Amino acid sequence: MARRYFGTDGVRGVVGESLTPKLVEQLGKAVALWSGRGRVFVGRDTRASGFALEDAFARGVVSAGGNAVLAGVLPTPAVALLALDVGAVISASHNPPEYNGVKLFDRDGRKLTDEQEEEIEALLEAEAPGGGEIDRVGVAPDSYLEHITERFGSDLSHLKVGVDCANGAYSDIAPQAFRSLGATVMAIGVEPDGTNINTGYGATDLRALQETVRTNDLDLGIAFDGDGDRMLAVDAHGAVVDGDQIVAILALHLGVDRVAVTVMSNLGLHKLFDEHGIDVVTTPVGDRYVLDALRRTGGLLGGEQSGHIIYLRDHVTGDGLASALLLCDAIRGTTLEEAAAQMPRFPQVKDNLPLSGRTLPASVDEAIARLNVELNGTARVLVRPSGTEPLVRILAEAPTEAEARELCGSIAALVRRELG
Repeated sequence: MARRYFGTDGVRGVVGESLTPKLVEQLGKAVALWSGRGRVFVGRDTRASGFALEDAFARGVVSAGGNAVLAGVLPTPAVALLALDVGAVISASHNPPEYNGVKLFDRDGRKLTDEQEEEIEALLEAEAPGGGEIDRVGVAPDSYLEHITERFGSDLSHLKVGVDCANGAYSDIAPQAFRSLGATVMAIGVEPDGTNINTGYGATDLRALQETVRTNDLDLGIAFDGDGDRMLAVDAHGAVVDGDQIVAILALHLGVDRVAVTVMSNLGLHKLFDEHGIDVVTTPVGDRYVLDALRRTGGLLGGEQSGHIIYLRDHVTGDGLASALLLCDAIRGTTLEEAAAQMPRFPQVKDNLPLSGRTLPASVDEAIARLNVELNGTARVLVRPSGTEPLVRILAEAPTEAEARELCGSIAALVRRELG
């Protein structure tokens, strides 16, 4: 049975349109029923819609006889660590403020499988027996902060760091973490008002962080997305260091022999790992697929170019703050610019086109497959539907920017023709 509401990272949409309080309440009910009327630990990001949707989700849990444990504003990785029978996050991650959503974790902090999400969708219209209750807890941020700084922190007294929290769930926690480890911190994007999450700040817009780092002569900058499961960095000159480069730096620093990355990862990353004898497992786009691959193969480190970085020693999922602290430790004795330069980068050019529905015509897939065979590893093209927005995403990668741009343009024209 195909999933109707769940995408690659939970249920997500524009509030009042595809995502309504009624749907979120149904999800709360279905999740509680699916878990055996268990305890559901709930966090949310800083969107104004989060209050009403948290209430709706809790009503659903209660209607099914479950126990909703509400922790308030909390980063997604904290919910994964603190999950009870289920962990739920009211968040649309990196999406603009008008979006919101629901992301789910099982009792072990793992994102749900496609099959589990199908089981939950099948319970959306089920009868609700009632009899549940709501509890509120206030210690979750402190518990999470202690875990992350103890397990992933190191002495950062030598660093001046810009920290951009996207006006999201890390606005209090992340600057506190860096300061507690001795870093000199200049924090931006730390004034959430319900309408400014991911707007002009954070991992989706690095310009403010770049300017902050350059203007204040900082060593590096760290940017999180609104719910804290993604992070990107900029070096002392403001140059962007993406998820591929961060995975490369951490892999060499941590001495791992296996990594998991997605099909979006740069060919230069594969080249570097081949030179160092590091095995690479390639997955579809989505951090849960990276997580699945790591658990299946016994790996510890993986990530996405977009900034989902996963290190499973003392953790259960990707964590922006833990990854940022590991990165700061990895560049001890050098600079972020020098560390990132270890990975050669093939130019990538991307485009997004509107897509109604969730699938592409078979003719597009066949044409892309034929072209990649012809390119024979010297360049490549990737075309895929977005799992979070009504878009088809196009990526072209080649030895030069001009070649990548030309390749992307020709593929975009092909996709437009096939989509009519």
